[in-house]
Amino acid sequence: MPDTPRSTYRVQVRPGFDLDATADLTDYLSALGVTHLYTAPLLTATPGSQHGYDVVDHRAVNPELGGEAGRQRLVRALRAAGLGLVVDIVPNHAGVGRPAANPAWWDVLRRGRDSAYAGWFDIDWDRGRLLLPVLADAPEALDDLKLVDGELRYHEHRFPVADGTGDGTPRQVHDRQHYELVDWRRGDTELTYRRFFAVSDLAGLRVEDPGVFDATHAEILRWVDAGDVDGIRVDHPDGLRDPAGYLARLRAAAPERWLVVEKILEYGEDLPDWPVDGTTGYDALAAVCGLFVDPDAEADFTALDGRVTGRHTSWEDLTHATKLEAATRLLAAELTRLAALVPELPGEQVRAALAELAACFPVYRGYPPQGARHLAAARSEAGRRRPDLTRVLDEVTARLRDPGHELAARFPQLTGAVMAKGVEDTAYYRWSRFVALNEVGGSPAHFGVPPAELHRFATARHVRWPASMTALSTHDTKRGEDVRARLAVLSEMPGRWAERVTDWMSRAPLADPALAHLLWQTAVGAWPVERDRLHGYAEKAAREASVSTSWADPDPAFEHEMHALVDRMYDDPELHAQITAFADEITPAGWSNALGQKLVQLAMPGVPDTYQGTELWENSLVDPDNRRPVDFAVRRDVLARLDAGWQPAVAADGAAKLLVVSRTLRLRRDRPELFDGYRPVPTRGPAGAHAVAFDRGGAIAVATRLPLRLAREGGWRDTTLSLPVHGVTDVFTGRVYSGGELLLDDLLSTYPVALLAPTDPVEAAA
Repeated sequence: MPDTPRSTYRVQVRPGFDLDATADLTDYLSALGVTHLYTAPLLTATPGSQHGYDVVDHRAVNPELGGEAGRQRLVRALRAAGLGLVVDIVPNHAGVGRPAANPAWWDVLRRGRDSAYAGWFDIDWDRGRLLLPVLADAPEALDDLKLVDGELRYHEHRFPVADGTGDGTPRQVHDRQHYELVDWRRGDTELTYRRFFAVSDLAGLRVEDPGVFDATHAEILRWVDAGDVDGIRVDHPDGLRDPAGYLARLRAAAPERWLVVEKILEYGEDLPDWPVDGTTGYDALAAVCGLFVDPDAEADFTALDGRVTGRHTSWEDLTHATKLEAATRLLAAELTRLAALVPELPGEQVRAALAELAACFPVYRGYPPQGARHLAAARSEAGRRRPDLTRVLDEVTARLRDPGHELAARFPQLTGAVMAKGVEDTAYYRWSRFVALNEVGGSPAHFGVPPAELHRFATARHVRWPASMTALSTHDTKRGEDVRARLAVLSEMPGRWAERVTDWMSRAPLADPALAHLLWQTAVGAWPVERDRLHGYAEKAAREASVSTSWADPDPAFEHEMHALVDRMYDDPELHAQITAFADEITPAGWSNALGQKLVQLAMPGVPDTYQGTELWENSLVDPDNRRPVDFAVRRDVLARLDAGWQPAVAADGAAKLLVVSRTLRLRRDRPELFDGYRPVPTRGPAGAHAVAFDRGGAIAVATRLPLRLAREGGWRDTTLSLPVHGVTDVFTGRVYSGGELLLDDLLSTYPVALLAPTDPVEAAA
């Protein structure tokens, strides 16, 4: 079995915070209690990349991060601090937006099918020249093409020239190449290579080919063989042609390493029986965050949504529409390629049938044998929505059920992209009923998670995937964990929120009321958020929603109106004061939720990850906002004060959260035997529904839920928690309790959370 981390800490290693800067954190991470550093991708990426998921050269560490020497210094620093390393890899695609930076892609452009790397990329060579969508949307765009130093240049873009084709005008030379530069708008409709979602700068890799696997993984596996890597996180397995085969090959190459996959599961979906240790934690995020949302408020928020938007739309109908848009517009090129695999049927009908099946597919993609069930569900719903396509749906579905048909191999790659673009990147910005639930891996239609459901989830996780990651924030989440925690408070005061937001929307109207509702929730969830950050979020949210403006066709008039609304939040004294007062009103309960969800995530079955900086309060929004620099000096100072005996209040400095994080991580690291089981711990009394408690095999976690409602109902009163017979110590306060029935009013008098451990050795975690 792999040596499983007890916890991880994610650092966005990037230019500006390189491998040496990361190495300087090792003493802090050790003191915090984590056991493994978890980094963003380290291989050479597109120059200037702030995320590393656009790898251009798999043979070397990114020189902008410090190169191989920097990696070795990091490994030495980690080992000196007793820490391990988990690396992030990107098998699905490579960065091609700057061809000269990617030697393999450059060679393909220069030599075409004769390139030694032609088989690396998923290119449809039968459709002629390789289309590169880089030109301006103007008929005379090619007039700007130039020949410079034996290369074709289009503004800042550089392209190779095939041997013996460099004579003549730039246009004449261009016409002789293996590629064709085309209008950027043609990318979504005519592209001849598989992409990552709808990003033409990221070309799909054919890692199902053993030679491509070996070439693109040699450097990573060299680190594994050297003992420098303890775990691997696999990005976007749903994009691969054969995820199960790929993961089997990777497991065989790294049999003793912890292996997790960024597999996003729909509500109720199980991870396939792959040779991995689990997911990257979005399933846990949904369960944990939902625990702090009041399910009783669903009807109120549904009614409010109808009033503010002027329409009633179900989540199912909305996502069907957004997925169909994604399939037929953003991913039209991919749809065309699939339809060509069924030449014996009318092309437009096949396109329509495939798009409808993808829009109706209930999960990201199907895998044998469960995939047959999902395909049947999609076929049934597609037939209900498009009875006119019955015959072609039957014909297409028959081919999708044939494991030997090329369509059956490629269609799952489309459904994953359709789900991601249609739901995560579109519907989550249109459906503003209650945006705390609009999160990667979440189910906005599933309003809240009762404690019993959380316990069932955690019990199953402990049995089936005990080493799967848990997370509350990642580089891909739509908003930070503490923003969601504060927004969850709104579910406890639906009437008050409806009154406030209705008044604000009437005083500062926006032509797109659904977007306006999203922006008002975002503002109170992150307040006080800097003006420029809220402007940046508003623009991204509006363009992703693609209702009143979009990335492809921005609407200047609407965006001016939208930015004016954001400015008014800051410049209108009365409105600014009301937003501030409302945020202040819900913040204490938000802090309670934030501490509760953090303790549950850190203590539940799995390997808990802490995203950089989130050990203090953190009000990040969607990327790139969540990649802002982290002030580690402040965090070091707060941790040192805690270790010197400071008992902080739950306040704006966030020290209470750092206390919860550090003491929980230390206990997991130092006393792993206390975390080898799972059972719910019952509470008794009038407020029992407001506590969630579980015993991990000696360590007992207790968290408060729905704190406003708890206060309205008179507090804990005589509600009790059943303790084991031996004495226990709360590692957050140091208070000692004997066995038996413990009053929650006493246990949770200092903090809304408690972590109890057997008294004798508990000082080691303090």
